[in-house]
Amino acid sequence: MIPLSVLDLAPIPAGGTPSLALRDTLDLARRVEEFGYHRYWLAEHHLAPGVAGSAPQVLIGAVAAATERIRVGSGAVQTGHWTPLAIVEQFGTLDALYPGRIDLGLGRSGKARREQVMRRRTPTREAAVVDGLLIPPPFDQSRLAGSPVVSLLGTMLQQPGARTPGFAELVDDIAALLDGSYRSPEGHRAHAMPGENADVELWILGSSGGESARVAGERGLPFAANYHVAPAHVLEAVTAYREAFRPSKVLNEPYVVVSSDVVVAPTDEQARELASPYPLWVHSIRTRLAAIPYPAPAEAAAHVWDPADWDLVADRVDTRFVGSPRRVAEGLEVLRRVTGADELLITTITHDHADRVRSYELLAAEWAGG
Repeated sequence: MIPLSVLDLAPIPAGGTPSLALRDTLDLARRVEEFGYHRYWLAEHHLAPGVAGSAPQVLIGAVAAATERIRVGSGAVQTGHWTPLAIVEQFGTLDALYPGRIDLGLGRSGKARREQVMRRRTPTREAAVVDGLLIPPPFDQSRLAGSPVVSLLGTMLQQPGARTPGFAELVDDIAALLDGSYRSPEGHRAHAMPGENADVELWILGSSGGESARVAGERGLPFAANYHVAPAHVLEAVTAYREAFRPSKVLNEPYVVVSSDVVVAPTDEQARELASPYPLWVHSIRTRLAAIPYPAPAEAAAHVWDPADWDLVADRVDTRFVGSPRRVAEGLEVLRRVTGADELLITTITHDHADRVRSYELLAAEWAGG
């Protein structure tokens, strides 16, 4: 049995507030620790009315303070918005307060990266079922190019004229600051305090078989692949990582975490009802790059779908695991087997907090019993 972990966006339910969402995050963290989950990661999202997780470094500290054993970390720090020193000092501070429990997950980001993705047209590909796992057609990111949020994120998260270094350079500088070996291009040493020699696990997160997977593999770091965000590319991502992998002082062999969207209830019918707002929520992301407050099932039921709108969300809706504990556990076992995952990262969003807690509880019990 491989470990289950949690990825939390601190979603704001329709009719709720950021304060309520953050209190729910702290409660969920305490509960999933009781259920036996291995990690609790916080995502980073900005300018989203339906997500309170815009400052994961702050929220990680609050979650770590509210729990006792579970590892807590970022999934992931958007590296294009921070310098390596700032990242290492932040996570070094967290490690100093909660030693041996902090994960530093890094992701590619930044204005140039974001605009490059939005411009790139994704080649057409038919859906496939690989050994029981659905691999949908790729979503064409260029369809989001007109969103004003793309421009706002690029200007509001970076100082004017700031240059984002290449991802490999950022990762190398962060690793060097953590282990105390950093030297500037001019040969000057620098020591991050706190940060240097911190007992922090360094991770790379990625949604394709591109630079993130390659950098993680070449540096012998653990890698998290996003089936829940980019299901079409998950097999490319884990394959590229393993092909690039070189043993390091961190890992002797590859270590892969794969994320998935999950909703569990006592019966399949109840789970489908709880999961019914998800397409409407994803539609807001795919059309405006800004998640709306998570709708209630009644609001979702009243929405009239245009076929073109459904096409925007189908890849993510069709690749969720929704149902009874047994059904979902069987689906996750397929995901584990096909991707070769060493750990699964579960993200669950429902309108009511109690249903989300119950989903994690039911899954943990079934997973342990299986």
